[in-house]
Amino acid sequence: MARMRADLLAAGFTVDAVADRIGPAAAAALHREQALPAERVTRGAGDPVATLVRLFVLGRETAGDDVERALPSLGVSGARALGLLQDGETADSVRAALDLRPYGDGTHDWWLASDLGELVTQAPLREDHVLGVGGASMTLAAWTPRPGARRVLDLGTGCGVQALHASTHAGEVVATDLSARAVELARLNAALNGVEWDVRQGSLFEPVAGERFDLIVSNPPFVITPRIEGVPVYEYRDGGLAADSLVRSVVRDVGQHLEPGGIACFLGNWEITATRDWRDVWTDWLDGTGLDAWVVQRETQDPAEYAELWIRDGGTSAATADFDRLYEAWLDDFAAREVTEIGFGVCVLQRPATERQPFRDLVEHSGPVASPMGPAVLQGIRARTYLAEHTDEEILDVAWQVADDVTEERYGRPGAEDPQVIQVRQGGGLGVTHRLGTAQAAYLSVCDGSLTARQALTAIAALLQRDSADVQAETLPLLRALVADGLLR
Repeated sequence: MARMRADLLAAGFTVDAVADRIGPAAAAALHREQALPAERVTRGAGDPVATLVRLFVLGRETAGDDVERALPSLGVSGARALGLLQDGETADSVRAALDLRPYGDGTHDWWLASDLGELVTQAPLREDHVLGVGGASMTLAAWTPRPGARRVLDLGTGCGVQALHASTHAGEVVATDLSARAVELARLNAALNGVEWDVRQGSLFEPVAGERFDLIVSNPPFVITPRIEGVPVYEYRDGGLAADSLVRSVVRDVGQHLEPGGIACFLGNWEITATRDWRDVWTDWLDGTGLDAWVVQRETQDPAEYAELWIRDGGTSAATADFDRLYEAWLDDFAAREVTEIGFGVCVLQRPATERQPFRDLVEHSGPVASPMGPAVLQGIRARTYLAEHTDEEILDVAWQVADDVTEERYGRPGAEDPQVIQVRQGGGLGVTHRLGTAQAAYLSVCDGSLTARQALTAIAALLQRDSADVQAETLPLLRALVADGLLR
C-alpha cells in the first residue's frame, strides 16, 4: 500500500491533475456517466495520468508496460496482489478489477477504490455493489458540521467517503456497514490513504451497541424499494425495510449513541401522502426522542420520477421489459400506501447537553446553498441551541451584530416616497430572506454590536411614537429567526 500511494503521488494522480489532463468538457461528461470524451483525449497516450485514467476510471484494457511505467515501484505484480488488476484479453494486457480514482477536499489528496460501475461493465450492478463517490456522498460531505470531535461514527460507510473526511478532525473514526464487501473496501481505502479506522460489519447501530459519539454521519441506504420477489436489493442503497422505515429507525435510535451535545448529520427519503405532509412525518418520527432537529427538505419527486431514477441507477435501461416490470412494481408499491411524493433532504439532530425542551426547525429549501455548507450548519445548530437555552428577556439584552454577508433590498412603485417591501438576504448558508417592518428595518440599520436589542428598540419606539413593549414583542420572533439563520450574531 505504501508503494501504491507513493506511485500515485509521483504520477500526480490527483483531482486537479486529472481535470487538467482530460479537460473540462471530458471531466463534465464523466460526471454525466459519459466516457467517450475522456477516452478520446487519453487514447494512445502513454503518460502516467492518462494511463491511470484509462485503467482505473474508464476501465479500459491497458498494456502491462504502460502500467509498469505508471506504477514503477508497485508494478503489475504488486497491483495484482492488492486485488486491483485482473487479466486482459491478451497476454501483455491487464484490466482494472476495481474503480480507483482521486478524491479530495481542497486540502487533502486521497484515492478511493470501489466497484466498477455500469459505465465500465455495461451490465446491471451486482446486489453487493460498493458505490464510489456519488452525488449523495458529496452532498453529505459538504453539509456535515465538523466540530472538534473525540469520536466520530460513519454509519453505513460504503467505500469510506465520510470516514475520510472525519479523519481530518476526529481523534477516532469508527466505520460500520452491513455489507461485507463494503467493509473490505473501506479497510482497503483506509490503508491506501494511510489513515486508521475501526471498521466493523453489522446492521445500523448493532456494531456500536452501548457506545456514544460526538458526531455521527451517515449516508444510509435510504432508497424506498418494493419489498417483493424479483426486485433487486442493492446493499449500497436499499436498507431491506419497507417504505421509509429505515430512516425512521435511524431517527428513533441515533440519540442513544450521541454524547450530550453530540450531533448527527445524515441524508434521507420520506413518504408524503395527501393527508400527511413531510412535516407531519418528521413530527411523528421526532416525538419522544428528546432530540433537537434541523431538517431541510431539498427536493421532492412524484412516484414515477422516483421509480425512474432508481431503476436507471441500478443499471436497467429504459424501454426494456425489465425496466417496465420494475417500474410497475415501484408504482404499485407507492400506490398501496397512497404516496403522492417522496421527499429528500438533510437531517441534523442533536442530543441536548442540558435539561431543556428540544428545538425543532423543519424547513424547505430547494435553491442554491453555500459550499461547503458544513460551517453554516454548525453555526446554525449552535445558534438554535443558544436560543433554546435563553429567554426572550435575555435575548433582548444582547448587543447583536449584522453578519458580514447580509444585504438589504427595498422595493417600491416608481415615484413612491417609501418602499413597499424591505427585506434582508443572507449571502451564505441557505441564502434565506426575511421581510422587515419599519421598526425592524430601523433596528437592523443600527445593529453593529454597540447597543443591546432592548436599548435600540426602545429608542426606535420613541422615534416612531409607539409603545416600546409593543415594538419589542413585535420584533422578538424576527429577532429569534435572524439569530437562528445566522443573519445576526
